[in-house]
Amino acid sequence: MPLARPARLLRWFFSPFYGQERSYWRAVTACFLAASTFWLLNALGKTYTTRITYPVAWRYNESRYVPVHPLPTEVPVNVTGRGWKLLRRQLQLDLKPAELTVTDLPATRFVTARMLRPALQQSMDGLQLNYLLTDTLWVAFDELISRRLPLALSPAASGAALPYAAQFEPASVVFRGPAGKVRSLPSPYLVHLPQAPAGSTAGDIRVPIGGPELVTTNVQDVRVRLVPRQVIRVPVQVVPELLDAPPGRRYQLTPATVRVQLEFFPEDTAAFRPEQVRVQLHYGQFTNSDSSLQPFLAQKPAQARGFLVLTPGVRAKEVK
Repeated sequence: MPLARPARLLRWFFSPFYGQERSYWRAVTACFLAASTFWLLNALGKTYTTRITYPVAWRYNESRYVPVHPLPTEVPVNVTGRGWKLLRRQLQLDLKPAELTVTDLPATRFVTARMLRPALQQSMDGLQLNYLLTDTLWVAFDELISRRLPLALSPAASGAALPYAAQFEPASVVFRGPAGKVRSLPSPYLVHLPQAPAGSTAGDIRVPIGGPELVTTNVQDVRVRLVPRQVIRVPVQVVPELLDAPPGRRYQLTPATVRVQLEFFPEDTAAFRPEQVRVQLHYGQFTNSDSSLQPFLAQKPAQARGFLVLTPGVRAKEVK
């Protein structure tokens, strides 16, 4: 039989262990543990060359600048060292990160291997740095600024005005973060109601402020008191502008005008002029099966509290 010889070998190997007492097995286990310990100690005492990732810590003026993307926390390197040192790195035991000081902000966009090497060599206790496995660490910083913005109530999701006047407490909020993001925030900053208030609107509600990533506020939410207000709807007929059409061709639009409904508070209607409204059509962006173009409101007066584009589509026919 092809398996007879391997079976005899296994019986010969395990036969000394049959019928032994518990004290015998304890002795065998102790021998195996001692041998494994001596082997491990011997292996950790040898010198190895391998690839590891070494932690880095960034030093910069945190009161004036902020990273707009997460900074690298480790850098891949090739090192030589004893097994004990490599094991300590793997277990993160008493490990000193390499400190990288970044100056000339926010112009600095990268840190080269030439800049990384001295910091790594200084922090690697017991490890020899052979070379870096990356040439460049990319960074992005922006100036840290603060900006105080007044608050206003945002229109409904459909663009329609809410028939409320809002009183905010506090009336303004300080936003702090990267200059590019903070400066792009609108003034006034729009506060969105979590849901349409039901029943009486004379009560107070708490509304979270929110904000873009990396931007913090001096308050997490504001107290909003809603007071019912009259909203006046003003219809406007606007001649749309056709964009992105092939050059040298003429098109006839049907209908020739687009109906737009603007919503104002009573005191804002006096300053309204129809020429303040612009509607655009983007050639090729068809909205339904009849190949009509969806009109978009491109410009509206600043005092408008809401708007609705009532014309669902406009057909563009080439004129020969």
